[in-house]
Amino acid sequence: MAICPLCNSLKVLEVHCPKCHIQLEDSGKVSDFLDPYGHYNDEETVKMGDGYPNTAKDQICPHLMICKNCGYDTVKFIQEE
Repeated sequence: MAICPLCNSLKVLEVHCPKCHIQLEDSGKVSDFLDPYGHYNDEETVKMGDGYPNTAKDQICPHLMICKNCGYDTVKFIQEE
């Protein structure tokens, strides 16, 4: 089973805000915002309900990146290893 390098603090993603050019903060998996009790489920079950059809098949983890300065947000898909 593959693991997300961001969720497991193995890597840091550096993405900058297109509006104010400061580094975006990794706010974690999108599924954590959709279901506050989702972390009690196994990862495959969570991926079936995260709103992205290929996360399980492609072994990717959608992370919410937020600008603390202007509020810009985006989802980045992290390849699991």
